Amino acid sequence: MEEALEKAPSRDVSPAAQPAESAFDARLRPRKLSEFVGQQKLKDHLAVFLGAAQKRGEPIEHTLLYGNPGLGKTTLAHIIGNEMGVNVRTTSGPALERVGDLAAILTNLEEGDVLFIDEIHRLNKLIEEVLYPAMEDFALDLVIGKGPSARTLRMDLPRFTMIGATTRLSLLTAPLRDRFGVTYHLDFYGAEDLKLIIERNAQALGCTVRPDAAMRIADRARRTPRVANRLLKRVRDYADFHGDGTITVEIVDRALRMLEIDEVGLDQVDRRILETIISKFAGGPVGLNALAAASSEEMETIETIYEPYLIQLGLLHRTPRGRMATEAAYTHLGLTAPQKTELPL
Repeated sequence: MEEALEKAPSRDVSPAAQPAESAFDARLRPRKLSEFVGQQKLKDHLAVFLGAAQKRGEPIEHTLLYGNPGLGKTTLAHIIGNEMGVNVRTTSGPALERVGDLAAILTNLEEGDVLFIDEIHRLNKLIEEVLYPAMEDFALDLVIGKGPSARTLRMDLPRFTMIGATTRLSLLTAPLRDRFGVTYHLDFYGAEDLKLIIERNAQALGCTVRPDAAMRIADRARRTPRVANRLLKRVRDYADFHGDGTITVEIVDRALRMLEIDEVGLDQVDRRILETIISKFAGGPVGLNALAAASSEEMETIETIYEPYLIQLGLLHRTPRGRMATEAAYTHLGLTAPQKTELPL
């Protein structure tokens, strides 16, 4: 999925992290579990998990977080470090290209520190094999030399906590997955939770948002906090430029209309895919290859980025024969669905 996100064009409704937003995201990131909105069952379990480890004076077990992009995996990793009073060292699967890269990080950790690896399913096999003894025995095995004269040097490591994050749990190998003590799944958010996040972050940004305006943004945020924060930023800019800085329902509607984001969070790309299926393929079914060619989008991007939300809204069906626009898609686009013809008995 991350490869498709990297290739996809930048969109305000994309759940992908954008490098230019890192400082903005860090500014809004909650630092305590009590400040984290949503994922209540996960929070309840995590509070017990952290509290028990603190009472024993031990690092917590290795933890795996999985779920769609933009739901708060990185935020939770930093919250865990803050709650435990330790440092969090952050890297990602693709960034660890050589064993030396991992060794340099591991040997600089202190007792109890958190090592957070984002996109952990993208680790190469050599790096993964070095992680096994590091996670299980807190030891680093390094091979010195080559051929018959090669020997293994074992270095002791401080007891640390590995936190891995992934959007593709199925791509993790069984040996790596089994070395995590606990696994948490992050779900999509409800509109009420997103509204609370928007109101909290508006306060952090020093702007005023009316409750009904916060709900209007939440309804279009595709059930994802990262999208909600990005839309809040865009609407705040519009409110500062065209008004007195107060975010009202009218300001939200005008700002998102300018961005071509409709009332359910679809942008022009989402609508173009639906319109392509309807206008060029009579509503479907249409194969992914043909849809990609007709819409000028890559197959992987359609399948992993655009389709999931359209399916969640009930606007698109995946069938064995291909993709089909639903009756709700016709209604949303203001079109008349074709009449179903009944075969004579």
